[in-house]
Amino acid sequence: MPSTERLLLIIEDDAAFARTLGRSFERRDYRVLLAASLDQAKELLMTHSPGYAVVDLKLNGSTSGLACVQMLHRHDPAMLIVVLTGFASINTAVEAVKLGACQYLAKPSNTDDIEAAFGHVAGSSEVGLTNRTTSIKTLEWERIHQTLAETNFNISETARRLGMHRRTLARKLDKQRIK
Repeated sequence: MPSTERLLLIIEDDAAFARTLGRSFERRDYRVLLAASLDQAKELLMTHSPGYAVVDLKLNGSTSGLACVQMLHRHDPAMLIVVLTGFASINTAVEAVKLGACQYLAKPSNTDDIEAAFGHVAGSSEVGLTNRTTSIKTLEWERIHQTLAETNFNISETARRLGMHRRTLARKLDKQRIK
C-alpha cells in the first residue's frame, strides 16, 4: 500500500481472541480496529479506511462472515481480506474468495500465517498437487460443515438433514473442535 500506516480491521465475535490477535498485530506496527459484528464494522468504515481485514467466518447471531467479506470488498476492492475460521470447508473457502477475500485460513492460525496470507494475494501455478485422495473422514467432515452453514449452525436441523441423531452429531463436533 502506498500509505505508511497499516490499518487492520478485525471482525471477530470472540472478544478475548480479537484482543490477543489485535495486540499481536500492533506489535508488528499495524493500527488495529476491532468489530464484533457486521454493523460495528460498517460504523468503523464510516470514519476509517483499512487496507487489511481479518474476518471470522462464524459470527454470533444470524450474520455470516461471508456477508462481512462482501461488504468490505464493496467498500474497497483493494482491501486485503483474510477469512479465519474454525469451520473450514471447500464450499465456504470458494465463496469467500468469490466475494473478495484474498485468502482463507483454518484455525488455529497465528499472526505469521495471517500476515503471510496478506502477502500471498496472487495465485500460483507452482503449487504442487498431491497424489493423496480425500479420506472418507474428510469428506464427512466437509459435508457436516456444509450442512451446518446451510442451516445457520442449527445442530438439530443439521442432524435431521444428515440423517443422524443429534447427540451423534454433537459428539462428532466436539471431537473435531478446531476453535
